[in-house]
Amino acid sequence: MPQPDCDVVIVGAGHNGLVAAAYLAKAGMIVRILEANSEIGGATASVRTFPEFDANLSRYSYLVSLLPDEIINDLGLDFECISRDVSSYTPYKRNGIDDGLLVSRQWDAATEESFARLDPSGHEAASWQEFYGVIAEFAERIAPTLMKPLLTRSELKAHIALPEVWDFMIEKPIGEVIQRYFSDDLVQGVVLTDALIGTFASAFELQANICFLYHLMGNGTGEWKVPKGGMGKLVSELERVVRDAGASIEVNKRVTEISSNTSGVCVKTFDGEEIYARYLLSNAAPQTLAKLQSMPASASRDGSQMKINILLKRLPALKSGIDPHLAFAGTFHANESFSQFEDTFLAAQDGDMPEVMPLEMYCHTLTDLSILSPELQQQGFHTLTIFGLHTPATLFDGDNDAAREAGLKSALTSLNEYLAEPIEDLIAGIEVKTPLDIEAAIGLPRGNIFHRDLHFPFREDGSTPSWGVETDDPRIFICGAGAVRGGGVSGIPGHNAAMAVLSKQLH
Repeated sequence: MPQPDCDVVIVGAGHNGLVAAAYLAKAGMIVRILEANSEIGGATASVRTFPEFDANLSRYSYLVSLLPDEIINDLGLDFECISRDVSSYTPYKRNGIDDGLLVSRQWDAATEESFARLDPSGHEAASWQEFYGVIAEFAERIAPTLMKPLLTRSELKAHIALPEVWDFMIEKPIGEVIQRYFSDDLVQGVVLTDALIGTFASAFELQANICFLYHLMGNGTGEWKVPKGGMGKLVSELERVVRDAGASIEVNKRVTEISSNTSGVCVKTFDGEEIYARYLLSNAAPQTLAKLQSMPASASRDGSQMKINILLKRLPALKSGIDPHLAFAGTFHANESFSQFEDTFLAAQDGDMPEVMPLEMYCHTLTDLSILSPELQQQGFHTLTIFGLHTPATLFDGDNDAAREAGLKSALTSLNEYLAEPIEDLIAGIEVKTPLDIEAAIGLPRGNIFHRDLHFPFREDGSTPSWGVETDDPRIFICGAGAVRGGGVSGIPGHNAAMAVLSKQLH
């Protein structure tokens, strides 16, 4: 193989690829990033979704939990995430009365009162505090291991030293655990939602456990924060750091073939260029990497979410009478009871679009108005991001356009059930993305936001030591969401891939 053009070539300029490039370039390596699209950022881009309105929405990824403060500090990023006082609001109707379960980020009188109205016995409130108390301790102990070489299953279990919590987080289906702790179907569903975001699984599959774990271990607190200025602010800061460190970023540079031997890696691009490097990092999905290497790809489940971005003229009133500025300040759950989740999963498994879709929503602008122009702010505009669950890509294969319309109708029907006025009357702009649309736009196989099935953040006993980013080729690493400890907006696999390469330099 000819002399290398660079030390490392990175395929894909999503946030993980940029994180990896920053660490490597800061360490003195020559790095080239090749991005197939005309813009960088991938799923972390912010865009002016509706051209006639000056509003920059986080189109795909929208909240931040897993991004370690350590990465922000290491790279000198001017990036801030804002805490939300409200964790979630879940409307419901019982005995003919509209109400809702309000959960503050920190347990307070409003949360206590809200639980008491739902369950006067006090059982659910006590169980909530006990359950999330032990989860918080578990998260605090596991978080520091995420940016180090993988521990084995036994080593991590011993490190955490909470055997009972380990048993129900890792060994037993999360659905069984939730039903053991909680009695109320609605409360069970609120807990379960973190196990199902983007994951097409039953509550009684261990894949749901892994999703649940990733949603609750970020930074040792599991808190989901709003990125100030939108997700694109993270991208612009990473771009600044990467360029300042001397790495190059080339857009409209689609990779068509990857080959390697013992001396390096060769990358061919659509315009006929051949680039030689000592190492390659893939920010693309492992399935895409396999295709570029002309190798068989491992199977993975479909992506399972509809993403709906809405610009509202104002926030809607709710039947429960709660101030919408409070109800939408955290995560808003609609039709997400435990039984509804399981029924919807089984229906979707049979090929049926949910009639009333389980929804998770949030309003970025209640925490951070900066993504709107001053004019839109003055007029009372707000954004609403809706995440529809249990909508696997298979539901859209037959006729994506028709299924998109059916899915949108289901989602709006679900939301309108709890509103005092139709949401349609308040919409200034709306964009709907199915799993197939997401795949077409940013290359996520079957729209899977995690690239492939998530893995528990450890390696099995007796397996080869690793960072969780290695492939069968010693010169090629995964730096994207498809790595072990990948998924979400974290930068962790980017950091770990960079560390894996740098560790080779020391041997």
